[in-house]
Parts: sequence; C-alpha cells; structure tokens
Amino acid sequence: MKGAIVFLVVFALVLVITLSNTGIPPGRALYNLLNVPDTNYLVANAIPATPLAISIINGAVYGIIAWLIFTLATMGKKKDKQQNIQQVVNVNVGNKKDTTPPPPPQN
Repeated sequence: MKGAIVFLVVFALVLVITLSNTGIPPGRALYNLLNVPDTNYLVANAIPATPLAISIINGAVYGIIAWLIFTLATMGKKKDKQQNIQQVVNVNVGNKKDTTPPPPPQN
C-alpha cells in the first residue's frame, strides 16, 4: 500500500515538472518510438496533447522506478528483523486413565 502512495506522489511530481520541460528523458524518446505524430490538439482547452502524453510517459517511468526502489529497500529492512516466536506445548505424560497405545509414526 505504501508503494502505491510512493508511485502516485512521484508520478504527480514528474508529470507537473515535465509539463513545463518536455526534454526530460525518456518521455520524448518513447513517444517518438511509438511513431505518434505531434499534434496541437488541446486537452481540456488548456494543455497540448503531445506534451501531456510525454509527461504521462515520464511520470509512469519514474514512478515505477521509485516504487521498485522503495519496495527493494523495505524488503531489505524486513529481512534484518529477527522473529522471536514462543510456543507453549502441553503434553500429558503418565496419565493412568489412558491405556491406549500411541498412534504409529506418520511417514
């Protein structure tokens, strides 16, 4: 759950930053790799479609990278903690009322 929050925060930050500067890699390179033509179409009458698409690509790429780093870092912390598990086992030994033999060993 925390990883999803990390992804969304990084995605939103990179999206906003890349909207003003579309030259941040790898957004433009991946956009050109898909052979999508540049357009002047405005999304919501405010943002050109091409920079928005590049910003979304950058946000997704950097969000996944941040999520992966966060996940690996938290996995490393979990392995360092040692678990101390205590169990109490009660065994009735020498009960004279029970004369049945114990069950055979299970293989």
